[in-house]
Amino acid sequence: MNNIQLEREFQSGLIKEIKNLYKNCIVIKLDSGYIQGIPDLLVLYNDKWAALECKKSPNSKKRPNQEYWVNKMDGMSFSRFICPENKEEVLNELQQTFGS
Repeated sequence: MNNIQLEREFQSGLIKEIKNLYKNCIVIKLDSGYIQGIPDLLVLYNDKWAALECKKSPNSKKRPNQEYWVNKMDGMSFSRFICPENKEEVLNELQQTFGS
């Protein structure tokens, strides 16, 4: 299995998990071809939002501008790099942000 498939499978499972945790949320896959480095996912829940950049591991290479966008969007609301190893921690922080 190549790296893109592993990341894609993680992202697919993560979307399902987020939709299960936040029943009325909207999860949108963002287009990094439109804004280079923009995080993979935008999660809208009630009056809050979060952006998540999926990685297959904590050591996965970051593409140009990803750090910039995650930091910028975190300053606006909530944004993180998320991988299987930090998923529970990030989802706990997300729960605090969403207040549920």
